[in-house]
Amino acid sequence: MFTMTVSSMSAMMFNLALPSIREQFDLTLAQTSWVSSLYMVIYAIGTVIYGKLADSVRLKSLVTFGLFLFAAGSLVGLFSQTFWMVLVGRSLQAMGAAAIPATAGLIPVRYMSPDRRGSAIGTVMVGLALGGVLGPVISAFILNFAHWRWLFSIPLFVLILLPFYRTYLGDEPSTPAKVDWMGGGLLSATVVLLVLSLTSHSLWMFAVGICILGVFIKWIRNVDDPFIQPRLFRNKSYTFGILMMLLISGSVVSLSFLSPLLLTHVQQLSPGWVGLVMVPAAMTQALFGRKAGKLVDRRGSAYIFTIASGLLLISFVLLSTFIGTSPLFISAFLIFGNVGQMCLAIAMSNTISATLPKEQVGIGIGILQMTNFIMFAVASAVYSSLLDLGTVTKLNLANGYEDGIMYSNIFFVLAILQAALLIFYHVQFVKMSGASVQANQ
Repeated sequence: MFTMTVSSMSAMMFNLALPSIREQFDLTLAQTSWVSSLYMVIYAIGTVIYGKLADSVRLKSLVTFGLFLFAAGSLVGLFSQTFWMVLVGRSLQAMGAAAIPATAGLIPVRYMSPDRRGSAIGTVMVGLALGGVLGPVISAFILNFAHWRWLFSIPLFVLILLPFYRTYLGDEPSTPAKVDWMGGGLLSATVVLLVLSLTSHSLWMFAVGICILGVFIKWIRNVDDPFIQPRLFRNKSYTFGILMMLLISGSVVSLSFLSPLLLTHVQQLSPGWVGLVMVPAAMTQALFGRKAGKLVDRRGSAYIFTIASGLLLISFVLLSTFIGTSPLFISAFLIFGNVGQMCLAIAMSNTISATLPKEQVGIGIGILQMTNFIMFAVASAVYSSLLDLGTVTKLNLANGYEDGIMYSNIFFVLAILQAALLIFYHVQFVKMSGASVQANQ
């Protein structure tokens, strides 16, 4: 949980620095978004790779390698002088940090019974939420008194945890496992090209990305131990859950990615004030993490999903309608969204894991995490490209503000999407419940 806090801070705290990075290197917002997007693409693929390696390599060895690489990337970024060196530093950070969610995802599966898994996932989510609490505060503090490059120094502190990992992680038995490096490479190339096509508005990149995706699908159908197991997607309930989670992830990314930009461009706040405005929502999310996990165990995923969807819907509607209001109100609106986001993540993770037999849960959750991180990269690219468009037509007629119309439009569309997802979930949930009972038996 503590390591997830540092990892979460590293992934999110650069969002406050994007305007400064954009200005220093004279970039568009879409180009600057690669500081976050590239990190999440590598993070996503790396999570699955580390998950597969965990079957044949001791967890303590994986964590040691990951944390050292995380720190090495931080040093590269800290001393970078060009934008490409910043991206190299972020890439190395992501390659190392990917070991963290892989390990955190394996612990509940290996050591927790299904009736305690929701609480265990909630504990991990607390780490993510604490990163959300500390990230804006520390990021704002650093940006007020030092150059944004010093944000790279934060992950270096995670090295103090290495002695504890070396002491307390056991020498668990392992079985040989092969990693489909070709499949991972094809998937990485697909995602990178598709995201690049969005940020550079390139049709040829999009076409090449689709072609490589076709090669990837053919590859995993014919190789013995593919990067992604096609048989998992024969389980309709699991496939439905993954698709649902993709849409949910793409929606909730808006809260962490767009909010700092909104507060900077529309409310004209300094980085310090942006961080303070975002703290109450992240703090509420952190405090509610374990309670949400216990509620899932006690009341069921459908109950929590309904409440969480309602909270997220309220947040999107309020943000879209009152986009130019006082930052204090924006801070309150974000509380609804952040709590809803956490509850949705726990409910969907618990629901999806219950649709799989025990021997497939580990890889199934690994794929879930990977798709979440990939969607973060894709959604960030989409949102930044939309913001670069400039003047647009107002979609939410209830919005009486002239500034930030594109932000209002995005949140308005997301509110409609969230309402549709809530209805769709309940239409399909009976089928998922049947699959869950079979899987548990």
